[in-house]
Amino acid sequence: MAEKNNTMHEKNLAMVTATQRVVQILVKILVYAFLIVMALIILFPFYWMINSSLKTLDEYRLNVPTFWPRKVIFANYPGAFTTANLGRLFLNTLYVGVVSTILSLVITVLSAFAFARLEFKGKNAMFAFLMATMMIPGELFTITNYSTVNTFGWIDTYVVLIVPFLVSVFYIYLLRQNFLQIPNELYLAAKVDGTSDIKYLWKVMVPLSLPTLISITILKMMGAWNSYIWPRLVTKDDAHKLVTNGLRNAFTASTGDVNYPVQMAAVAIVSFPLFLVFIFLRKYIMKGVSRSGIKG
Repeated sequence: MAEKNNTMHEKNLAMVTATQRVVQILVKILVYAFLIVMALIILFPFYWMINSSLKTLDEYRLNVPTFWPRKVIFANYPGAFTTANLGRLFLNTLYVGVVSTILSLVITVLSAFAFARLEFKGKNAMFAFLMATMMIPGELFTITNYSTVNTFGWIDTYVVLIVPFLVSVFYIYLLRQNFLQIPNELYLAAKVDGTSDIKYLWKVMVPLSLPTLISITILKMMGAWNSYIWPRLVTKDDAHKLVTNGLRNAFTASTGDVNYPVQMAAVAIVSFPLFLVFIFLRKYIMKGVSRSGIKG
């Protein structure tokens, strides 16, 4: 009788184990199916951009869209480069992005170090005030910023594209949290040895926080590359336009018609550097963000 009960118990246990495995497999199938569907939804606009950039204008205007060009037109890409003067737009955007990123990094590092290590009256209140400004939408500053830069005579200059966005409270917060994870004993020992704050910052804190600094650099460059509303508002001449607002009317003929395949080719060219950044540098972005926010 005991042997029979043991046999039944083993069978029941085996059935429960098999059921659990089936449930786990079904859950995995549903999860992967959901991820695949979401990936297709996200990737479809990019596929349609490439698809449209390889069509003729007549095929693009068909009532029933084609999901692959009947005749692949690679000439749209060199045509887009010359029509929109992408070389000039790339140089403008690269210059603004590099200069603004370098200056922003200097301000961010010094500010984060001050809030993380230095002791001065009103430090916590000042930092709390800066954090409170993150709750205000950036669009609310547009009118006052425009009025200010117009008073200074900065319209249609590189200065107006760089200076208003040098300070980022989010970047300061991100780096400050990373600095707080570095033991304060290192700073006290360095002060005993007579090390200056700048030397300690450059020799100790910056190397230890390099992943976060790399993340800030990448995010700042991507922000400069994707900037649209502000450059369109403060730059009217072609000499200072960036890639995003430079593509807005570059493909509109005098009759009002838009050469959409060539425009899609230009958008694909402009998007390509961002794809490369995401593919090759995404681990640095995730690593830098994950190292921050642990201690506050």
